[in-house]
Amino acid sequence: MAEKLLELLQPPDDSCPWAIFDRNLVEKVLEDHKLPGRLAKFMPEDRISEISDTMDELFGLHPPSWTLVRQMADTILHLAELGNVILIGRGANVITRKLDHVFHVRLVGSLEQRVKRMQEAQHLNAKSAMEMVQREDLGRRRYLKKYFNKEIDDPLLYHLVINTDLVSCEAAARMLARAVMPQLQDQAA
Repeated sequence: MAEKLLELLQPPDDSCPWAIFDRNLVEKVLEDHKLPGRLAKFMPEDRISEISDTMDELFGLHPPSWTLVRQMADTILHLAELGNVILIGRGANVITRKLDHVFHVRLVGSLEQRVKRMQEAQHLNAKSAMEMVQREDLGRRRYLKKYFNKEIDDPLLYHLVINTDLVSCEAAARMLARAVMPQLQDQAA
């Protein structure tokens, strides 16, 4: 859906292009804060073992987790302030909640439909797709709870919640484009 939204938001002359930051957000944080690439493995959206994390910190393998999360938040804020970005995960909705020019969206759908879409998108079998969806769900839930003390399902964290079982990806992308860029209403009708 983010890719479809990106297409709708791109200006025809590419004067101010849009970008998506999802899994590539970690690389952007490493670049912004001049951190070595090896730290990427210590920045998963899901938790890593507390014992392992503490031992790695003690042995100097990486900075404290809270430092890495703060650096992630700094980069997310910087990107949001620049504008024309679609930020996915990593607590971006909580980090940017006080900015008046952002629009927070929560996509929900049945596990069955989400697994089916994951199978198609990633070319996985049903079991692997189910495991991936469940792992990502749990990781995002834990990350938001641990670092921001928020529940991912709290509707008050979002401007809009879209049920992707009832709304196609294309229709949802058009809805979001209209919400983000009201001048697109006439073009996308």
